[in-house]
Amino acid sequence: MSIPSTVDWERQRAFLAVIDTGSLSAAARELGAAQPTVRRRIEDLEAQLGVALFTRSPSGLTPTPLGRELAQHARAMAIAAASLARAASAEAGAASGVVRITASEVVGMEVLPPILAGLREAHPGIVLELALTNRSEDLLRREADIAVRMVRPTQEALVAKRIGNISLGMHGHKRMLDAWGRPANLEEARRLPLIGYESETIGVRAVKALGLDLRLDEFAFRTDNDVAQLAAIRAGLGLGICQVGLAARDPMLERVLPEVFSFDLETFVVTHEDLKDVRRVRLVFDALVLGLTSYAKIGNTV
Repeated sequence: MSIPSTVDWERQRAFLAVIDTGSLSAAARELGAAQPTVRRRIEDLEAQLGVALFTRSPSGLTPTPLGRELAQHARAMAIAAASLARAASAEAGAASGVVRITASEVVGMEVLPPILAGLREAHPGIVLELALTNRSEDLLRREADIAVRMVRPTQEALVAKRIGNISLGMHGHKRMLDAWGRPANLEEARRLPLIGYESETIGVRAVKALGLDLRLDEFAFRTDNDVAQLAAIRAGLGLGICQVGLAARDPMLERVLPEVFSFDLETFVVTHEDLKDVRRVRLVFDALVLGLTSYAKIGNTV
C-alpha cells in the first residue's frame, strides 16, 4: 500500500457514505451526487492508496478488512471536520452559530423540541443539530457539543449538570384498561396484553429487578425501539413502560401500580470543558438544564 501525503476529502466522504449505507445508490442519495460520481471517487481513492477497499459482487459492495480499518480513520476526520465547521460558525462570544446535541430517541423526539423551540425564540441566530441515538456519542472526540445522558459521566474533561431523576412507570390506555380491568398487583398485570422488548438491555434488567421478570412469549407486542413502545401504549395495544412525564401529557393514558412499580433514570446535561464558555453552547446548555429539570419533576419519586 502506498502512503499518499494527502487524500482528497470528497473521496473519503464517498468511501464513508458507502460504508454507512451499504450501496453506491444509497451513498449517492446521501451525498446528493450521481452514482457514477460516487463510484469514480471510490475507484480513485483505491487507486491512490493502492488497496481494495471493497469486494464487488452482484449484491453490492462489501468492505474489505482493511476497508473497515481505514473507515475508522476516515470517520475520525469526518468528526473533526464537522466539529471545526461548528466552531467556525460564529465567534465564541456570539449568541449564534451551530450547536450539536445528542440525546436518546425518546428524549430527542418527545421532550427536547418544546425546550429548543423556546431557546430559538429567544436566540434565533442559534442553529441546532440533534443526533437521535441511544448510544453515547463521544463528547471528548467532539461528535456532539452537548449530550443528554442517563449515565453519570466519568471523564474529567466533561462538565455535567445533574438535572434530577426522570421517572418511569407502567401505563395503559384507558380504553384498554376498561376492557381488561385494572391490575391490583404485578401478577394481575401479567394477564393483560403487554408491550415489551425483543432483546435484553440494561433497562430490561432494571425492570426485572423490580419483580417483573417476563419472557418474550408473554408480550402481545414486541419491539426494542422505545419510541415504538410509546406509540403502542398510546394506541392501546397493551400495558407498557414509559416516562411518567410523557404519559401525563395524554389524558387517555393511565398509570397503574405506581406504589409497586416505579424506577428512575438519573439524568445529566453534559458538555466538554473547552466549550463551557462558548456563548451559544452555554445558552443551549442552560436551556436544556432548565427545561429538563422542570420535566423531571413530573412524577418524580425522589
